[in-house]
Amino acid sequence: MLEMRGITKRFPGVLASDNVDFDVFPGEVHTLLGENGAGKSTLMKILYGLYEADEGEVRLHGEPLSIKNPTDAITHGIGMIHQHFMLVPPLTVAENVALGLKSSRGVLTDLDAVSERIVELGETYGLHVDPSAPIWQMAVGEQQRVEIIKALYREAKLLILDEPTAVLTPQEVDQLFVTLRQLKDDGCGLIFISHKLHEVLALSTRITVLRHGKVTGSVPVEGATRESLAQMMVGRAVKLAPDKTEAKPGNVALKIRGLRVARDRGGDGVRDLDLDVHAGEILGVAGVSGNGQMLLAEAIAGLRAPSAGSIEIAGTEVVGMTPKQVRTTGLAYVPEKRMKDGAIGDFTVSENILLIDHNDEHYLNHGLFDFGAIKKHSRQLVDEYTVKTPTLDTPARNLSGGNIQKMIIARELSGTPEVLVAAQPTRGVDIGAAEYIHTRLIKQRDEDTAILMISEDLDEVFGVSDRVAVMYEGQVMGIVDPRTATREEVGLMMAGVEQDETA
Repeated sequence: MLEMRGITKRFPGVLASDNVDFDVFPGEVHTLLGENGAGKSTLMKILYGLYEADEGEVRLHGEPLSIKNPTDAITHGIGMIHQHFMLVPPLTVAENVALGLKSSRGVLTDLDAVSERIVELGETYGLHVDPSAPIWQMAVGEQQRVEIIKALYREAKLLILDEPTAVLTPQEVDQLFVTLRQLKDDGCGLIFISHKLHEVLALSTRITVLRHGKVTGSVPVEGATRESLAQMMVGRAVKLAPDKTEAKPGNVALKIRGLRVARDRGGDGVRDLDLDVHAGEILGVAGVSGNGQMLLAEAIAGLRAPSAGSIEIAGTEVVGMTPKQVRTTGLAYVPEKRMKDGAIGDFTVSENILLIDHNDEHYLNHGLFDFGAIKKHSRQLVDEYTVKTPTLDTPARNLSGGNIQKMIIARELSGTPEVLVAAQPTRGVDIGAAEYIHTRLIKQRDEDTAILMISEDLDEVFGVSDRVAVMYEGQVMGIVDPRTATREEVGLMMAGVEQDETA
């Protein structure tokens, strides 16, 4: 169906695609696997007409293909399901599907005909949605069905799926995979982009791995393992589950009672939430994005004022304190948006490491910075946390995502905190950096820090946490033991099913 031969794409200072060969047969799921920055998205943007290759050739059904823009791609039967949905929230399903297409009635809309076709596609592929429903009223899983229907309505036979499971519960992932397998059986070619190895093994026919813009291997799914794929991605053996001893929880270090936090757009995003985190344990918070996790983290850090409730860190009430005052009680905070809230891109590595300690007497000499002491401290942390940087004076924006994250974690843990709030600690980082970050979190737990780890990655939640709290619409649905809980049980709770209903 598709042949991409010798695809090369250069950006200033970066060879994003280096002589890449990739093909897809009708009726198969060919997965494109690789770390962030490996070149997966670049290759697919070339296929979808968002980028133009510097070298190479694309053929569709044996014929040379020149795609200048997404309209060309859609005309040739190529559809793309983006990780961040391309839908207009105030419009209905039918209006979103019809958007950009010619009406069969000329200047008049033909939404009734569009709705009929949506229902037909829904029945054929198990993509049941109400054509008259506004997008903003739909759950995330339903919105993704609309994205797929949009592509199928345009008669796409080659579908690119870019991290399609990133915001879905396990049950929604299972439903999606049923649809994708049916599309495959109907002769569609599917390109699946994901970093979740268990999903790759469950869905794929073939797997091609990219590293630094080059193909490191292409293998059939039979015989492939998570360990073998991870080694192809990174170039060395990787521990996918961190080694850890059993936790020895101490006293409650973070105590939250009756917490309510308002959303920016109105209404409570966190509702009457109670939570305890003990010294010497990692409490993981699982949930689909947008269920109040970020509001909870910001409220604890003093970045967002709760409308009600209490937050105690090491016995001190912190509601009403400034972020600086909250830190003095023993809090360390790794924010979800590292370049917005965790680091300053134009500051050097050394300056970023000093951000929270710039008033510390250890780094001052008669009121002025002691640059010798600062450099020694920065070098020690960079070495200890294996932050790869050309120099300590390199601007943080020039580091990879994984190294920026390690720099932030090094800074936050350098003060031996009582409580650590780590939001999405490995989002967007490569497997090697994630392995290291997990090891550091467990080491910090063993030094008696209470850790609240917020993550949308269930592999991470199950692998690192000692207990797991599941959030849905701003409330804790229940707390489970990751050693005995199942993905299905946690997935139901993520969808709002009470814990006792999952038994």
